[in-house]
Amino acid sequence: MNEWTRKDLLGLEELSAQEIELILQTAGSFKEVSTRSVKKVPTLRGKTIVLFFFEPSTRTRTSFELAAKRLSADTLSIATSTSAIQKGETLKDTFKNIEAMKVDAIILRHSSSGVMHTLAESMGPSIINAGDGCHEHPTQALLDMFTIKEKKGKIKGLNVSIIGDITHSRVARSNIWGLKKLGANVTICAPRTLLPREIEKMGVNITTDLSKALKGADVINILRIQKERQKAGLFPSMREYAIQYGVSKEKLEKYAKKDVLVMHPGPMNRGIEIMPDVADGTYSVILEQVTNGIAVRMAVLYLVSQANSDEQEQ
Repeated sequence: MNEWTRKDLLGLEELSAQEIELILQTAGSFKEVSTRSVKKVPTLRGKTIVLFFFEPSTRTRTSFELAAKRLSADTLSIATSTSAIQKGETLKDTFKNIEAMKVDAIILRHSSSGVMHTLAESMGPSIINAGDGCHEHPTQALLDMFTIKEKKGKIKGLNVSIIGDITHSRVARSNIWGLKKLGANVTICAPRTLLPREIEKMGVNITTDLSKALKGADVINILRIQKERQKAGLFPSMREYAIQYGVSKEKLEKYAKKDVLVMHPGPMNRGIEIMPDVADGTYSVILEQVTNGIAVRMAVLYLVSQANSDEQEQ
């Protein structure tokens, strides 16, 4: 497959391996733009892209905005605190009004799982999922996979361990879908209280023992511990979690491969799920993930915009 036909990017569960590969390949061609003295190409000149985030975000919002600007698109960022939703307007009515202003794409983050699919069915502009509830965060997983492929030269056959709060992580779900489709072996590691029911149906290996997750891993993706979960009593204390599941240089040197990659989607809780000597150490590709996020989001914006333009012309 060398052609993208979807006007939206809602999740990786519904994508084929070929579609995922096409995004990664396209991102590779866009990465060079960010190294130029003038970091801009005219690819999406005249297009208008709206960023609508119902949850806090720094990396994802900034990355999408930079991606759009580097493609020469016009961007509009809407704060939920100043939107008509605060006055009781429904989400659908808000988006129908935005559509009436002839925008081309809407990048949406929302706390409700599945809301993107509902909107995409009735909307003309492209909808791009920037995170929906505990469901998916497709562009984070894509930039993770892009970084792995860039560093390791492949994804097929690699052992990838995802460590942390799997139950509440949309990043984990998107990574599992994407990595499995590209042929990786995926292990998830967490306390039992942070493992979702029936997660084994996704074809992953499951362990509650960090040393087993580290042993033989080519890539370790460490998830943020959401401090609000501790209040719900899902694990004894932050200190206890750090002792049992915090990834330190000492643990890596004891159990992991010498050339293991350490990733984190951010924001990090240093000293809890990841120790500073790992976050800032030689294993870490965390800042490279951030850099690659712009290229991946440029690729997504370009592909969905092209598909939507083709659809409207037919």
